[in-house]
Amino acid sequence: MTQSHLQTDQLRFEERPLHVPALSELQQVIQGALCSNFASVDVSVGPCPDLKGTEFALVESGLGGKPTLLEAGGPPYLRPLVQRDKLYNLTEITRRIQGPGKIFAVGAGAGPWPIRGSNCEGIFNLSVNEKDKLTNGSYTATVRGDKEECVLEKIPDSEPRCALILNLFLSEGKPGDVLRIQAKQRTGEENFIECIRRGLEQHYQDRAVGLGGIFVVKKGTVHQHVMRDFSKTPIRTPEEIQKWLKFYEMPAQLNALGTLVTKDLGLDLRLQHFHSFSFENWGGHYHYDTSPDIVEYEAYLNVAERVVRVDRPLKTDQLGRD
Repeated sequence: MTQSHLQTDQLRFEERPLHVPALSELQQVIQGALCSNFASVDVSVGPCPDLKGTEFALVESGLGGKPTLLEAGGPPYLRPLVQRDKLYNLTEITRRIQGPGKIFAVGAGAGPWPIRGSNCEGIFNLSVNEKDKLTNGSYTATVRGDKEECVLEKIPDSEPRCALILNLFLSEGKPGDVLRIQAKQRTGEENFIECIRRGLEQHYQDRAVGLGGIFVVKKGTVHQHVMRDFSKTPIRTPEEIQKWLKFYEMPAQLNALGTLVTKDLGLDLRLQHFHSFSFENWGGHYHYDTSPDIVEYEAYLNVAERVVRVDRPLKTDQLGRD
């Protein structure tokens, strides 16, 4: 590498407005969708709890102010062989998108591989103050050792980068009303986020709606993956992707951060993407729970006003996006 990250001013930025329903309207739509998939559902609108509290452990308190979805890069940059130069400066990119003021960013992506010497998952939880000082509560999850254990490690404040893939919910971290979603005992086949997204898509049809924030798996176990180190052989098929990923059954509590959007909007968007961290040594990419009889979810989400696409792959496919 000749540089520590791609030059932000040379990246392509594309923006689309999103449909922004009232939270009270979203409450009803999501309640109806989840009731078909969970035995107990309660969706309400109210003040966001303090996300800096010990249960959530985020770096800012709320999800209000300039709510925006950001997607950078994409899975095609991992295949058939990785493009290692796809390193993005989060401080610079989020500042260009959000303008002046505080920035709070939560979501999922690939971690900054140079600091781990390996490919890794990124669980992003960071803020940038008015003077561009970064406060990083983010983690990486890495597959380590002969036993291929999951290792969760904090990303330092001095590290502003992510790699290859990124989906963030951006805001000013302000207090305000959000959607509070509780769901217990899964009775259907859809995972928690898929059920919400598909319910919104069916209701709003061609009007694209985007949400982001946090959900907590309070009870149960979850099927999650962590990417192994970059493949030395080309990856071209779904079977090769599945073989390359390392899957784990991870126990609650898991705090998952990310985004969902109901339409692609011609931007090659990833429709849902959440990564979780824990207070133990677990972290990774959320797929679905594996304990439907006891699982409990609690989410705090806000609706986005726009989506910004950065460095969209020109050659793309739909592999590896579940």
